[in-house]
Amino acid sequence: MSKRDYYEVLGVAKSADEKEVKKAYRKMAMKHHPDRNPDDKDSEDKFKEASEAYEILSNSEKRAAYDQYGHAGVDGSAGGGFGGGNGNGNFSDIFGDVFGDIFGGGGGGGGGRSRSTRGADLRYTLDLDLENAVKGTTVKIKVPTQINCKPCNGSGAEKGSKPEVCGTCHGAGQVRMQQGFFSVQQTCPHCRGRGKVIKKPCKSCHGAGIVEEQKTLSVKVPAGVDTGDRIRLAGEGEAGVQGGPSGDLYVQIAVRDHPIFVRDGKNLYCDVPITFVDAALGGELEVPTLNGRVKLKIPAETQTGKMFRLRGKGVAPVRGGGAGDLLCRVTVETPANLNKKQKELLKELQKTMESGGDSQHAPNKHSWFEGVKSFFDDMKL
Repeated sequence: MSKRDYYEVLGVAKSADEKEVKKAYRKMAMKHHPDRNPDDKDSEDKFKEASEAYEILSNSEKRAAYDQYGHAGVDGSAGGGFGGGNGNGNFSDIFGDVFGDIFGGGGGGGGGRSRSTRGADLRYTLDLDLENAVKGTTVKIKVPTQINCKPCNGSGAEKGSKPEVCGTCHGAGQVRMQQGFFSVQQTCPHCRGRGKVIKKPCKSCHGAGIVEEQKTLSVKVPAGVDTGDRIRLAGEGEAGVQGGPSGDLYVQIAVRDHPIFVRDGKNLYCDVPITFVDAALGGELEVPTLNGRVKLKIPAETQTGKMFRLRGKGVAPVRGGGAGDLLCRVTVETPANLNKKQKELLKELQKTMESGGDSQHAPNKHSWFEGVKSFFDDMKL
C-alpha cells in the first residue's frame, strides 16, 4: 500500500513553515493518541502516520530530500520508533519535542537551552514624615542584595576557565526517562537544571556566580505619595542566574503618624483648641498648615465640633489633580486653674445667663433637657 503525502497527512500546504507544521502535528497527535482511543486500530494508524510525517517535515534536511524525491528520498529515515524501518527516528523524541513546552522541558539533545534565570524582585519599606511625603524628597537607602560576582563576571568559574556542558544532560538541563510508551523529563541531578557544570569554582563566590552586598541607592520620592504607594527601581533587585537579567526593587512607602495632622486621601484634618471666650465672642487664630501659618476667623458663639475648611491647604495627589483641603475641627477648652476672682466672675456670669433662660443662652442644653423630659413623660403613659 502506497504511503500518503506527508503534507496531506498533516493537512498543511507545502509552503507551511516549521511553526505551522508543529501546530498541525500537535492537533492530530492529541486527537488520535492511543491513550485517548484505546483499542481503536484506525486512530493508532493515523497517530503513527502523523508522527512519521512530522519527523520528516520538521527536519530541514529530510524535508528538502522529501520535497525533491518524495518518499524514495527519505525511505528508512522515518518510523524507527514503531519498527517501520531502520532509521534513527524515535517517537518519544518527536512527542517530547512537540509537547515539551507543556510538560516543562526541552529535549535531551546536545544543543541544550539557555538556563539563565531572572533575579528575584526585592521590597524595601521606606518610612517618611508627612511633610516629605507631601512635598517630595530624595532619600538614600542601603539595600542588602545579591550581585554578579566581579572576578568571574557571574559565571561561577575561576578566572581563565569557564563552565562546561554537563555530560549527563548534554546541556539540556533535563534528562529523559522512558516509562513504557511515554518519556518523562526531570531536572538533571548532576547540573541541577543549569545545563553546565563548574569544575574550577571561583574562589570569591564558590561557584555561585553571585555574592551578597549592601548597596546604597538614591530614591526620588515624588510629591504626594501616601502609605502603600510603591516606587519601582528597575534592575536593582537580585542578580540573575547565569547571565539572566536582574530583578527589580520595589520601595514601599509608609508615612509616619503626624503630631498635628491626619491625612485622608488628599485632605488633611486637625483639631484646634479654642478658649471659652474666643468661642463665645469670636476671634482670630493662627493655625498651622504644611506650607506655613494662616489666619482662621472664629465667629461668635462657635460650638465644639464646628468644622472649618481651608481650601487648597491639603495635599496634591501624586497621580495629578488639585490639592485637597485642610479641615480644622475646633474644640472649646474649659477654663482650668481659675483663681478666686475668676471664679466669682463666672458665677456672676452664670446668674445673668440664668435670668435670661437656657433657651436664650444655651439652646443646645435647653433642647436636650426638653427631650429628656419628654422621654420620661412618655414612660409614665
